[in-house]
Amino acid sequence: MSDLLKKTPPEPVSVIDDVDITELIENAPLFLDQAIQYQELMMMYDCAIKEIRTKLEVLNSEFSVRYQRNPIEFISSRIKKPVSIARKLRKRGLPVSVPSMEDNLTDIAGVRVICSFIDDIYAIADMLTQQDDLRILERKDYIRTPKANGYRSLHLIVEVPVFFSDHKRAMKVEIQIRTIAMDFWASLEHQLKYKKSVPDEQEIIRELKDCADTIAATDQRMMAIRNRIHSAPDTPEEAGGGDEL
Repeated sequence: MSDLLKKTPPEPVSVIDDVDITELIENAPLFLDQAIQYQELMMMYDCAIKEIRTKLEVLNSEFSVRYQRNPIEFISSRIKKPVSIARKLRKRGLPVSVPSMEDNLTDIAGVRVICSFIDDIYAIADMLTQQDDLRILERKDYIRTPKANGYRSLHLIVEVPVFFSDHKRAMKVEIQIRTIAMDFWASLEHQLKYKKSVPDEQEIIRELKDCADTIAATDQRMMAIRNRIHSAPDTPEEAGGGDEL
């Protein structure tokens, strides 16, 4: 028999997103007893995300026509997982139930907006928050006032009306707006936060803080360079519309 056939099959790998199975069992009421209410509420949050994404896509399209550029590079969204919801409620000492999650959590539905430049972040946020059907519940500017670890982003908690077949319902959505570089940093820092044991963790935290400061300075320089380029006069060919592909 070949060596390949002699090898022991690998152990099955768990795909429950690094969640302790005990925690799943403890939070069973959220998943079972209130399954129908939970499913309906998640559908409503998903619809709220669609509303916000549409608003952002409209603004991006308008910019493209009026200013010949897109301030938004891409948009992503997510709905918080059941175990994450239950964990957050338990951490706050709140009941794990559908009414509790709707009343007490503002980040179940999340939209992330990635921009090229810092001033685009504020332009998009201002245009979005001026829309009269949106209610702004909270605004946290971690760009002008970064977190101690170097995290930078603009956070908005908004309430958007969603029209269903027989009623209208105001749904909460968290919107995070940041540059590409800020998002890259946040993604790496997130990995560190959820690792149970990392060698030289304090050194890595210091290096990440240094990187955050470098990224912030680079974002500012890139914006200044872009402004210098845009302020330069067009060449005759550009003014007349060139044939470049």
